[in-house]
Amino acid sequence: MRVAFVSMLTTHHEETPATRRTRRTIRFLQNNGHEVAVLCAQWWGGDVPEFEHEEITYRRVTEEPSARGFASKLPFALRKVGADVIHAANRPPGQVAAAKTAGRFLRTPVVVDWWDDTGHTRSGYRRAAKRADLVVAPSQTVKTQVREYGASESDIEVVPECIDTSLVDEVDTDERAQLVYARRLDEHANVESFLLSLAELRDRDWSAAVVGDGPERERAERTARDLRIDDRVTFLGALSDADLVSVLKGAHVFVQTAEREPCARNLLWALACGCISVVEYQVGSSAHELVEGRERGSLATSPQEIAERIAAAGAFDHWTVDESFNEYDCENVLGRYVDCYERVVDGYGLF
Repeated sequence: MRVAFVSMLTTHHEETPATRRTRRTIRFLQNNGHEVAVLCAQWWGGDVPEFEHEEITYRRVTEEPSARGFASKLPFALRKVGADVIHAANRPPGQVAAAKTAGRFLRTPVVVDWWDDTGHTRSGYRRAAKRADLVVAPSQTVKTQVREYGASESDIEVVPECIDTSLVDEVDTDERAQLVYARRLDEHANVESFLLSLAELRDRDWSAAVVGDGPERERAERTARDLRIDDRVTFLGALSDADLVSVLKGAHVFVQTAEREPCARNLLWALACGCISVVEYQVGSSAHELVEGRERGSLATSPQEIAERIAAAGAFDHWTVDESFNEYDCENVLGRYVDCYERVVDGYGLF
């Protein structure tokens, strides 16, 4: 199958959960015999309209990232690709409308991979949701969000984030921290809840690590100092998946407090590494979906409750792997995209 990926921004423009999700999907498809072309804003040097990097073919739609310019030129670019299916990221939403316009003339269905709805108008996202032939969401929380924009229940499929579970077996255990928080430290990180819960436990013996970097790191470090727990909390910065897994295998408890999380991939890693996982419930986060109904996971609504759940985790044995999360291995998850493509292609054949 030939798939045209529409994503104005790629990991070469910015490393985000959404662009990394797209890159993982592209590599899976290529490794399984599918042809892929990525239509994006140019990120490489020179006046070259097409560029191959790590066996992925990128095609220039615009020289610079510009939502309006990208949307206006996209139909012409798609006409040259000759794809069986168009896979479009939902941000910016204007590229979805442009992809659907092109798809209508080319008789090519459009699958929209929906990550989040920040940074653009609700009307733009409403048009994107309604114009897709199928929307792929990373969680039930995001699926509900897409339905609120007007997409029908039957036109939304949940394909969660995935992990390479072989890493859990391969990497060594790093026992530097018993309690771990991991996420990019931005305005939605809410790492303060984790630190406040640790302060509630200052009379107990523990060591903690915060994994991740970002604009809120300095404030988080200051909070740890103000709470007088900085001598027991290590800020490790951003880590590779392998290094994160190593730390998680040595940890006993993972705490998730972020206010916004379409799919909590770091929590997924922690669960696969056998961590007792405590999730602070947040309206804008899907993290609770991964722990509900699981013995080694629980929900909390405040730093005090998080502290109570951490203390209670001492009753559980330490694990370094939980094989029940093998279902989230990328080889198992990413094949669902192919099922989605085949579904919409078959649907087009009915008319």
